[in-house]
Amino acid sequence: MADVIVKTTPLDPRAKPLIDDLLHEYNARYGSYFEADGAAAELNRYPPEAFAAPEGAFILLLRDGETVAGGAFRRYDERTAEVKRMWTRRDKRRQGLAVAILARLEQLAAAQGYERFFLTTGFRQPEAVRLYLSLGYTALFDTQADPETYGILPFEKGLTPALPAAASLVRNRVRTSEASLR
Repeated sequence: MADVIVKTTPLDPRAKPLIDDLLHEYNARYGSYFEADGAAAELNRYPPEAFAAPEGAFILLLRDGETVAGGAFRRYDERTAEVKRMWTRRDKRRQGLAVAILARLEQLAAAQGYERFFLTTGFRQPEAVRLYLSLGYTALFDTQADPETYGILPFEKGLTPALPAAASLVRNRVRTSEASLR
């Protein structure tokens, strides 16, 4: 069981399972609660270029060549990156894959000069709320209130500045991972 994290784009054919399952999951949980067009409106809100360096990143976790998790970030403001497209395949959850994806996204964002991560999740995703809180994200809402009163639940986390050597290591690992898949 070989896990490899690769830096790519939402247009990569290996990203299709992530996009398809996010559409299914969000539509199953929320339907048209947030948007008349359902999850497609959210997933089409940002062009693929929003997740490209130098202002973003899009990564996939491949297990034995199969896409099992992924995530991305895009520029939110001068010092903040916004996490998007967090996903773990349903049958691979609770194995630490989301933790690995967030850790890599944090490294990449810090290497790109971001100081803060911002993200949101929906009120019908308590497992995501638990994950973000367990990883040191600060809830920007009252966690004791009924989450449905907020609808969208925002979080933030300060990023540890990337050391030049660490940034180089991350870039080299990503290049090595990409090269190993060719």
